[in-house]
Amino acid sequence: MSMTDQTDKDLRKNPDLIFDVKVMVQPTPNPSALKFIVNKEVKATGKATFNNKEECQSNELAHSLFDVPGVSQLYFFQNVITITFSPDTNLLETEDSVIAIIKEKMLEHDPNFQIENDEDERREKLPQNVREVEEILDRTIRQGLQGDGGDVEVISLIENELAIRYQGACGSCPSSTMGTLMAIEGILRDEFDPDIQVIPV
Repeated sequence: MSMTDQTDKDLRKNPDLIFDVKVMVQPTPNPSALKFIVNKEVKATGKATFNNKEECQSNELAHSLFDVPGVSQLYFFQNVITITFSPDTNLLETEDSVIAIIKEKMLEHDPNFQIENDEDERREKLPQNVREVEEILDRTIRQGLQGDGGDVEVISLIENELAIRYQGACGSCPSSTMGTLMAIEGILRDEFDPDIQVIPV
């Protein structure tokens, strides 16, 4: 019997199981993104971004969320799923569909799932100066971004140009290219290199 079949059987025997999953919705600074906070772990370690169904592989929770009209990106971190929608999506009409999928699929979801380019493995392969930048971001800016349903990934550091990629709600947020970018650049100029330039890609 597959895990899905077992879950369906358990639900038929005890339909109250689905009510064990609690979901709270919070807005983000990005008007096109919402945070869905779950009372269970979504990603036990690291973080995961999915831009389409193909990237979800065998992750049924992520795969099913892309069936909701307007979903353009998923970001899994700890007990939060941040969903970015296409600009014309009515978020209020979409919330209930997303919550229903989360409540159903969380019953069989494995928060220990792995993705390619796992964060710990990725960091181990980084040059020392890039790891130093990552540690500064961990200590200063990341907690605030994660609280807003997003994050930032360092792509490369060539001479004094740092390429970054925004994740989650930060990916299409207007403030990412203004206030957030200035804050990141200011912190790194104070703590790392006074001539550094930060470029979002």
